[in-house]
Amino acid sequence: MQQASIATLYQQQFNTRPALLVQAPGRINLIGEHTDYNAGFVLPGAIQQSIWLAIGLREDNQLHCYAADWKEFIQLDAEALSFQKETSWANYLLGVLQEFRLLGLPTTGLNIAFGGNIPTGAGLSSSAALVSAMAVALNTLFQQGKSRLELAQLAQRAENNFVGTQCGIMDMFASLFGKAGQVLQLDCRDLSVRYFSVPQGPYSWVLLDSGVQHRLVESEYNTRRAECEAGVAYLQGDGLQITSLREVAREALIDRSSLLPETVFRRCLFVVEEIERVQLACQLLEEGQLTEFGRLLTECHRGLDSLYEVCVPETNFLVEQAICQAGVLGARQMGGGFGGCVLCLVQTDTLPELIHSLSTAYLSTFGIPMVHYPVQLSEGVRVLND
Repeated sequence: MQQASIATLYQQQFNTRPALLVQAPGRINLIGEHTDYNAGFVLPGAIQQSIWLAIGLREDNQLHCYAADWKEFIQLDAEALSFQKETSWANYLLGVLQEFRLLGLPTTGLNIAFGGNIPTGAGLSSSAALVSAMAVALNTLFQQGKSRLELAQLAQRAENNFVGTQCGIMDMFASLFGKAGQVLQLDCRDLSVRYFSVPQGPYSWVLLDSGVQHRLVESEYNTRRAECEAGVAYLQGDGLQITSLREVAREALIDRSSLLPETVFRRCLFVVEEIERVQLACQLLEEGQLTEFGRLLTECHRGLDSLYEVCVPETNFLVEQAICQAGVLGARQMGGGFGGCVLCLVQTDTLPELIHSLSTAYLSTFGIPMVHYPVQLSEGVRVLND
């Protein structure tokens, strides 16, 4: 599904041209998992896989929304936004609309059609792309004058308050602030940003899709967040003047390990170590030390599996198989967890053999075809001409 296809589809569905089109990219995160909602650092970038959203006004007070990838259509009263159990994709649109309503946007009818080529459930943040596209669309269509930062915060609230996923701000931020050829180090405490160029040369980034789709609302994502918050509360009870795990040194956490339930301690240890890894990773990018960067990827995966417990047999298999292959510098499960993609840093000339070897082994072991996606770091959300 591409830009022209969505414009044509919109016209077929609604018998008129859209008022505007918006392209919103998915994202990868090189390193820094589950650190965003702990006020830590993350290192994401926008990718070429995107969602295209077409929008226009209606003369009545109805919301008509068509999801091309699911071939599903919903029709709602614009004055009474309600959570949609059967068409969960609609909740991302409705959540953004509700947040704008809370800021004073008048009730009006809308036609919306969207589609894209971001694999759902693969950890590439198709949901964040959708809420980001909707936020930019409404901001532009109704001339609300919100900054990109305000839109990222609004999109996060939509997922938190309406959809029910207690996600951090990283995914929306990456979709809105992405730059071609670069990743951004986002400080999730003060939302400051530094951009880092990602060396390509003889190396490539590739995503290996496990085919195991995660569902963050139904999974243990929210539980992990609650466990981190519990860890902070335990540490505060011991006299540490902190508000998040960002402020906890690894040594201080280990010294107080007996104060925390074992599971809570392991969750906190992963986050504290992962925040340190992001900072080191940025230094390695500046120095062009991709071999050491690859080591951090694998180290991150080990922590996601043993400490944070968000990996599944399929992603563990892909990581272990990948790092045994010639030319692979490192690999890890990417995204919230419980499936999705594995991110690999690999020597480009060995990539065909890697894909062939892993595809064969994965199909033989799990009976699931392994799809792979090349990664190209791209620009953030854009308003397009149809």
